[in-house]
Amino acid sequence: MTVVTSGPVADLIAELGDAAVTDSDTMIAYTRDQALLCQSGLPLAVVRARTVDHVVATLKTAHRHGIPVVTRGAGTGLAGGANAIDGCFVLSTEKLDRILAVDEQSRTATVEAGVINGDLATAAAARGLWYVPDPGSRAISTIGGNLATDAGGACCAKYGVTGDHVARIKAVLADGRIIHTGAVTRKNVAGLNLTRLLVGSEGTLAVIVEATMRLRRTPVHTATVAAAFPDTVQAVDAVLAIQAVADPSLVELMDRTTIAAVNDMTHMGLDETAGALLLIQCDGDAAEAEAQRSADACRAAAATELYVSTDAAEGDALMQARRVALTALERRGSTLLDDLAVPVPRLPHMLEAITRIADRHRLLIGTFGHAADGNLHPTIVFDAADPDSADRAHRAFDEMVTRCLALGGSITGEHGVGSLKRRYLEPMIGSVERSLMTGIKAAFDPTGILNPGRAI
Repeated sequence: MTVVTSGPVADLIAELGDAAVTDSDTMIAYTRDQALLCQSGLPLAVVRARTVDHVVATLKTAHRHGIPVVTRGAGTGLAGGANAIDGCFVLSTEKLDRILAVDEQSRTATVEAGVINGDLATAAAARGLWYVPDPGSRAISTIGGNLATDAGGACCAKYGVTGDHVARIKAVLADGRIIHTGAVTRKNVAGLNLTRLLVGSEGTLAVIVEATMRLRRTPVHTATVAAAFPDTVQAVDAVLAIQAVADPSLVELMDRTTIAAVNDMTHMGLDETAGALLLIQCDGDAAEAEAQRSADACRAAAATELYVSTDAAEGDALMQARRVALTALERRGSTLLDDLAVPVPRLPHMLEAITRIADRHRLLIGTFGHAADGNLHPTIVFDAADPDSADRAHRAFDEMVTRCLALGGSITGEHGVGSLKRRYLEPMIGSVERSLMTGIKAAFDPTGILNPGRAI
């Protein structure tokens, strides 16, 4: 191994010691996120920051030498936003993992960026509180990463995304200056909302190192409904009917392809003849009544099977089918996961388009997602070793995004733009709007070293 005696890497090692890694075998684990088909490069060094001072020193060194910096948490992203760039510093915040305080009176928790979502939820639950945001990766994804992508999850329709639960952020600018945004007060309209700019910025504006997140009281009652339908159109009819009579915390959808994959993996006894499965959960004092009204709406929409449970353990067991959807599809081949959001009434049009696209390109596409807010995850299963199969997968992906835009939808509901969807951004938001975004980035990061070529 070559010993570096001068230049940016030498400066970095002098500042950080063993927190800076240049060994290629170690660095390889930090070069990409879970979007395996997005390109990644070779970093000059990986910084495994253990303190905020490590983050500050990394950014000061990078700023002085003009080195790009790619920040990553646990690497669970699905859009290539944390993939290394050739000649960059990869800055990992995974070791900034302390829960600094849980304040029961203000219902907040202050945590470092590397705290795992599920660990925060567990710490809150021990005090009778609830950390709501629940991305599918909550057992392994970090709060910093969740904030960087404004991660969603199953409960978004009722409780909102990660950004709806953040009170205050501590971050480090590209030149090493530390900023604090937001306030722990419930109301705050002082100045521009810098917190909302940082949330979802995918590491392009600053490096989030600490956050104060809002908590809720844990619901005492929950009730769960599982409903099978002949096809997805009737399932969406049920979703619309449910929203008129109840306020469920989640309404999850799986299509026939996904049901079969989940059944094959779990042997749960799901009805593989069904065209769609809805999993509905209600919470709060009216949970049982809302679940019953939801079941009635499903019945009116021609549900072929219905199951209602007020037992929390049974409800969690039912929800397991949805949680393993992606894993089940991954067992069938390489996967290219999409993240599309359309207005709920247009879900049938998007689902029909996905079916046509799958048939046209001779691909298996399993679709699951958050029906209550119109966020779908059509997952293309293909053979990555076959160039023709990979080409058909990419063309299908492109056609799904194009159709989503035609339906007035968003190119990403919760996974972010990253590098995977950057080419679709301007067609969605407009050129003037995009120039405003690049101007905001320039104000935060004048030399453009933070995650260049990503998100915006």
